[in-house]
Amino acid sequence: MKNRYTDLIEQTFEFPQEGFKVEDNCLHFNGIPLMDIIEQYGTPLKITYLPKISDQIQKATRLFNVAMAKADYKGNYLYCYCTKSSHFEFVLSEVLKNDVHLETSSAFDIPIIRELAAQGKVDKSRMVICNGFKRDNYTDGIIDMMNDGFTNVISILDNKDELPQLQKNYKGKLQVGIRIAAEEEPNAEFYTSRLGIRYNGIVEYYKQQIQNNKNAELKLLHFFINTGIKDTAYYWSELQKNINLYCDLKKICPELEYLDIGGGFPIRTKLDFNYDYQYMADEIIHQIKMACDQREVEEPTIVTEFGSFTVGESGAILFSVVGQKQQNDNELWSMIDSSFITTLPDTWGIKQKFILLAINNWDKDYQRVNLGGITCDSDDYYIMESIRNRVFLPKPDGETEQYLGFFHTGAYQESIGGYGGIQHCLIPAPKHVLIDRTEDGDYTTRLFAKEQSAKSMMKILGY
Repeated sequence: MKNRYTDLIEQTFEFPQEGFKVEDNCLHFNGIPLMDIIEQYGTPLKITYLPKISDQIQKATRLFNVAMAKADYKGNYLYCYCTKSSHFEFVLSEVLKNDVHLETSSAFDIPIIRELAAQGKVDKSRMVICNGFKRDNYTDGIIDMMNDGFTNVISILDNKDELPQLQKNYKGKLQVGIRIAAEEEPNAEFYTSRLGIRYNGIVEYYKQQIQNNKNAELKLLHFFINTGIKDTAYYWSELQKNINLYCDLKKICPELEYLDIGGGFPIRTKLDFNYDYQYMADEIIHQIKMACDQREVEEPTIVTEFGSFTVGESGAILFSVVGQKQQNDNELWSMIDSSFITTLPDTWGIKQKFILLAINNWDKDYQRVNLGGITCDSDDYYIMESIRNRVFLPKPDGETEQYLGFFHTGAYQESIGGYGGIQHCLIPAPKHVLIDRTEDGDYTTRLFAKEQSAKSMMKILGY
């Protein structure tokens, strides 16, 4: 019987697979030998593999362009990056190497876009979609952008009060969108999303407030389905309903041009991930075209706002096993050199799973373990994995330190965890290293952030 860790993984999953392979019993991530990175920088360590961001943008663009070609779709496709998934400069710089547009969600996105424009990374003709509930500082920022020469800003009306706020301080013609308040899935706690304007009131609102308004024009209809883009009856029903509303509006609003279907393409958070991206893109485009043909309406330009899909698979965090504790006959704990609550808050807050793999010792026998963080909090643990919701790691040999990694962690973890602030039990934020490729295929590394110091935390706390 084969009890090696490598046998367990290869017999349980299709392995190697995209982004993961093993050489000399050590894991490589997107071709990067992780033990070399650990030997240079130590653990705990966050890494971002920058080329994966562009790969994902190009992948989605290709999927929708292929779908449009198959369907003889007359409209275009625009890729929009949802900045809230990761606001870091190195992420936006990589994103903007591609032909993409930007979506904001709060007032504090606006200075980022203005700074990128000052650096020459954002042309002022690039589309900026301003989503979210808007208080005065957000609407003021949108107006300042337009007054400063940004010519393609579309403010998405999340409620009926936002249009007067925008018009109050802007004398030119506003480009606006309307967000549809989508119905929640059947088992949700609410019937309708808190975001957007009620479906049944949108046509009448347009007629009363926008149709004859010389200072505003409706350019975009937006919706987002909270479950993400999934092959379910609920998703297709909501999609069809929203397409029909677009057709209703287009009949009376010739300047309406864009249908924004939001984000929702999933990322791989387990090794047995199975999702047919091309089928979903094909079916979305087919349904939109079919509805437009039936209603004799020109096909819209399709906009997507992919956030997690853009950056999620670029990230990883690497830990060391610093000790083991046998707490009873059945529960063996491997303790890591950081905290799940602080470094991977999604695993604690919403029980999110990520791909978990050993970095080294793949030739060793495996054992079942529970993973514990080093805080004094009883919730600081991770016991979930796709092998029957259990974690398996190589058995320690008493000589070689064991390393492990969580992969595809590039979206939201820093913002949810409070990057740069104080963490639970004052556990420091780990080092963060950026990895890029050279033209000859080699890789380079750059230290983006040192491990957080006690001095910086003391300053935040007022000492």
